[in-house]
Amino acid sequence: MTDDTPDAEDEESPATEPAPADETTGEFGLDSSDDAAGGRDSIDTADIDLDDIVLDEPADEPDEASRGLFDDLLEGEPIFENKEVLRPSYTPHKLPHREEQINNMATILVTALRGDTPSNILIYGKTGTGKTASAKFVSEELETTSKKYEVPCEVQYINCEVTDTQYRVLTQLANKFIDENEQLVEEKLDALRDLRERAADARTDEESTDDLDDGPSVEAVLASDLDVSEGPFESIDDLDARIEKLETDYEEFEPAPMTGWPTDRVYQTFFDAVDYHERVVVIMLDEIDKLVEKSGDDTLYNLSRMNSQLDNSRVSIMGISNDLKFTEFLDPRVKSSLGEEEIVFPPYDATQLRDILQQRSEVAFKPDSLGDDVIPLCAAFAAQEHGDARRALDLLRTAGELAERDRTEKVHEEHVRKAQEKIELDRVVEVVRTLPMQSKLVLYATVLLEKNGVHNINTGEVFNIYKRLCEEIDADVLTQRRVTDLISELDMLGIVNAVVVSKGRYGRTKEISMSVPLEETEAVLLSDSRIGEVEDAQPFVQARFDN
Repeated sequence: MTDDTPDAEDEESPATEPAPADETTGEFGLDSSDDAAGGRDSIDTADIDLDDIVLDEPADEPDEASRGLFDDLLEGEPIFENKEVLRPSYTPHKLPHREEQINNMATILVTALRGDTPSNILIYGKTGTGKTASAKFVSEELETTSKKYEVPCEVQYINCEVTDTQYRVLTQLANKFIDENEQLVEEKLDALRDLRERAADARTDEESTDDLDDGPSVEAVLASDLDVSEGPFESIDDLDARIEKLETDYEEFEPAPMTGWPTDRVYQTFFDAVDYHERVVVIMLDEIDKLVEKSGDDTLYNLSRMNSQLDNSRVSIMGISNDLKFTEFLDPRVKSSLGEEEIVFPPYDATQLRDILQQRSEVAFKPDSLGDDVIPLCAAFAAQEHGDARRALDLLRTAGELAERDRTEKVHEEHVRKAQEKIELDRVVEVVRTLPMQSKLVLYATVLLEKNGVHNINTGEVFNIYKRLCEEIDADVLTQRRVTDLISELDMLGIVNAVVVSKGRYGRTKEISMSVPLEETEAVLLSDSRIGEVEDAQPFVQARFDN
């Protein structure tokens, strides 16, 4: 039994509390009466300088925040010298084990430096086989050589995974060429206006003096060799007419908006822009299969046929694809003109991947920052995934980042293994996050079953839980046959493992199990607001008859 009566100490405690500020107490709790209680000298608050008051800081509170959030992190020595060389966007000066493919591309594109139209090229190969890096390397060499020999030649790169419709492709190309044309016209106008001033000065000199040796004549000025491919002019009137024409051209340049125009108008804008002056253009379409998948082959048909209508310029297409069979879906006319030349990039083996990593690591890391087993292990992991150099580089970069976080002086084998787990988990998270809602519901039904201890899950059990989830969030219920197709798609993505097994006289069924971490997958699914509503759903597992 507790005694609710306050003891003596509790009764006296109010006397020790600070008195509220009033007319007899100053703002800082200073008693303004004349030595009323304790015989202290009275304090005149009017004489107190607020700047001289030092407030006591808590004695036990460490002053760690003053160091700043990143100070401790910056104390360690960095492992990286230049991390960017390990990213997919980096184009190296040398590409090991791709000399044959690079030479093939150069042999085809060299005709552009002679002012002729190169053959269209299709480049095939799985992810991480060096297709884009090799194509960009050759393109940079082509543009550098064209400037050296003063041949108008350029390469325009488009990632069709991002720019995946005919309208977007044409708009991006049109606006790029309009920008270049505007810059060209501005340079010409600057040179011609300067020439106009010099010609006017020469004419004034001629009219004001009889001595023809005082300066150049008007004819000599108009015959000057300009760096902008203009002239010579026979008269100042001809020069004025050319300036007026360029000014009109500049005013008529109209960039295409990202939406709102008819496609044929965008195409005409692109056509006029690319044909404004003489040049050879190579249009590099990376992930070209994504463009065909999203918007058909109309873009490729128009681009591959436009040379017959161009007066000044010539256009060639370089398509890059991970899908070796995507041309099967093309119109035969497009297929014949687009695939004039084909180059296949085979996967790298472990030895080749090791050479690539060794070359990049010499630039990416500080000396003696990698353990002996790091590069061979990265190469071995990537070789298992169809020889993916991009995966190998990601592994090496992520391992280095993990080593930096551990504040170690070297990257070790354990960092590579942790990087492998992290990259795989990141891939799963991204795949699951971008699944359609129906696929997410099927996957969540599988997760709930496995989470509740059900093993060798069959399609019927997944379908029963899937139906309940659809009812919970008011979603359409697909047929069991369609749900079976979705399970097959999840199997292809590597998220579940679905094996067809025979049940004897009961027929055949799919036995399903999760191929990815259960908790992480569930967390990604529950981050979807609609699925998050059924987080507490408990699956009903029907009785099963297993043979």
